Amino acid sequence: MTLGLTPKPHSSGGKERLGRISKMGNRYLRRLLYLGAMAQVSARRRGEPGNDWLWKIIQRTKPKQAAIALANRMARTVYALLKNGTEFKVALAA
Repeated sequence: MTLGLTPKPHSSGGKERLGRISKMGNRYLRRLLYLGAMAQVSARRRGEPGNDWLWKIIQRTKPKQAAIALANRMARTVYALLKNGTEFKVALAA
């Protein structure tokens, strides 16, 4: 199943070339992932600065771009969990 959050690859000869993010796939699921990611980005922007992955993305991109990056990451995580049949384990910060 395609969610449409990842860029379409046009790679050859070992050189990776990624295209634009497509709108193909399940529209409803893609919207839910985006809305959840946008809520998380908004909450992180209002909170205190951090040193995690999302905070670094928020600092160098626009909020909606950061939400798309987070939605993409969540989609890949969900896919891996469903594919492997495992449970999500939170990685605690050291």
